[in-house]
Amino acid sequence: MSSESDKPTEKEAIVATDLTKVFGEGETKVTAVNAVALVAHFGEMLFIVGPSGSGKTTFLSMISGILRPDSGKVTVKGDDIWALGKDQLADFRLNTIGFVFQDFHLFPRLTTAENVAIPLILKQRDWAESIAEAKKCLEVVGLKDRCDILPVKLSGGEQQRVAIARAIIGSPDILILDEPTASLDGDTGRMIIAFVKEKILNPSRSILVVTHDARINEYADRIVHMEDGRITATDTGA
Repeated sequence: MSSESDKPTEKEAIVATDLTKVFGEGETKVTAVNAVALVAHFGEMLFIVGPSGSGKTTFLSMISGILRPDSGKVTVKGDDIWALGKDQLADFRLNTIGFVFQDFHLFPRLTTAENVAIPLILKQRDWAESIAEAKKCLEVVGLKDRCDILPVKLSGGEQQRVAIARAIIGSPDILILDEPTASLDGDTGRMIIAFVKEKILNPSRSILVVTHDARINEYADRIVHMEDGRITATDTGA
């Protein structure tokens, strides 16, 4: 039975305890994540860094409800997500988590507003209302005048901001950015991360950033280093 001290505080967005994930068997067996524990707080931007193959993406997939761990526990806002049923878990991913992918994942034949509206459409919201809400989000990210054009007409930095608008349209509690600057030049990458910290981070939201880009580390509140499936160090950001 859990004690009061085991329960998450109001500031704890994600609590991961002894998460482990193994792929393969016998000689091909690989422990991608090995008994990792981590707490992510509301109101902070947490960076997870490490070389390719260090377990960052696998860990991220487990705490966001995409990949079931072999052992360990993940609580988000106090709820054990891997104790949820299939439909509840799908609702959790749709309503609580916002993703920003390194390659943007925009649909080329949809306008920017239509791309941003997709999460609301998946929730079966009215089309016109969804587009109106999408335009508000595009205004938040500084693209008020780019609502009706196709992604191919946008710069890399603009496409990333569209992806951010799509991620925040449902007001998720957790925002996850997977290598958000990988497809951007240095100046644009820093501008995007600075924008996210200033405009998107708030006391009711936790932002996790997986990155290889040391040029943006100054924007982190904390930096967690992973290697060989384990957390090796945690630094306080700039």
